Amino acid sequence: MSHLHATRKLLLDAIAGLSPAQWKFKPAPDRWSIAECAEHVALSEDFMFERVQRMLKMPATPGKKSEISDDELMKGSVDRSQKAKAAGATQPTGRWGTPTKLAEYFKARRERTLDYVRTTQDALRSHFSGSGTPADAFDAYQWLLQIAGHTERHVLQINEVKADPGYPK
Repeated sequence: MSHLHATRKLLLDAIAGLSPAQWKFKPAPDRWSIAECAEHVALSEDFMFERVQRMLKMPATPGKKSEISDDELMKGSVDRSQKAKAAGATQPTGRWGTPTKLAEYFKARRERTLDYVRTTQDALRSHFSGSGTPADAFDAYQWLLQIAGHTERHVLQINEVKADPGYPK
């Protein structure tokens, strides 16, 4: 819960008060703007939360343990030395034209995630996706951790954009 709250604040603070030029600035043609980073985070919140919900529909496997520790997962989440390709559904397309509109969408999605975490009685450690992908190494609890870690990763990326010498003042 605390990491979900903290990363919500990090993202909202990172996009607050940006001018249109700052919101859309791209450090290079192959790099994302702050608008694109923030949109990807908001869309990924939905994508990962829905993944957890699908995992919970799979039969529980109480004897199975995750192949990665929570600490390793969180370290990997924020490791910016490894670039990742965004899934199609989480690719930014300019859905929200302003930081304010993006923030409204994101806050509603994060609140849904927080409400679920706050109230769930689901056996999160006993559910895996069963899809046969490397992501099967994570249990449902770890996917909730990943939501927070993913947000933090992209806040670091936003900070890199802001540190670019060409970033509008």
